[in-house]
Amino acid sequence: MRLSAILTSAGESIRMGRPKALLEWRGVPLVEYQAASLLEGGASEVIVVLGHEREAIAPHVRGEGVKLVVNPLYTHGKTTSIRAGLRAVSASATAIMLLAVDQPRPPEIVARVVEAHALANALITSPRRGARGGHPLIFSAALREELGAITESSRGVRAVFEAHRADVNEVPIDDPIIRLDLNTPEDYTEAKARYGA
Repeated sequence: MRLSAILTSAGESIRMGRPKALLEWRGVPLVEYQAASLLEGGASEVIVVLGHEREAIAPHVRGEGVKLVVNPLYTHGKTTSIRAGLRAVSASATAIMLLAVDQPRPPEIVARVVEAHALANALITSPRRGARGGHPLIFSAALREELGAITESSRGVRAVFEAHRADVNEVPIDDPIIRLDLNTPEDYTEAKARYGA
């Protein structure tokens, strides 16, 4: 399996009040941590999509296997960043992972989702904790065209997910980190304390 990971980091971070990509996490900016974690967890390449504050964030997007893409339409919603990332995915990719920069995931969690996807030869793989889904999500490259057609008005990635609900490979992971999102300063402070980051 050749896995391309799209790490979206183009948003305006309005509730956080500063760029989430530059939040410190385990001693490095979050965008740097996330890219390294995805590569260590099994991604062949990581495509980091920037938009807002891209000049400040870009110096931290580096390393072998890491590509930088700028989404000039970032104010039009997250789907525009996913589509921008998809255009940079290698033609040889057999699977596509989606993750947002404000969803820190350690490499061992990424690796578990990647391994489950590969073993099941799945169309879509989703980690779950109890009855609730989490991230990262992995899609077969067979769905690349469908992912490339998502829009904000069509419910984004959820529309693709629901269209193939019967084929979703659910991976139980009993760790609340699969649902962690850093949206506010309070979320960030609490998560750093909880996860020793």
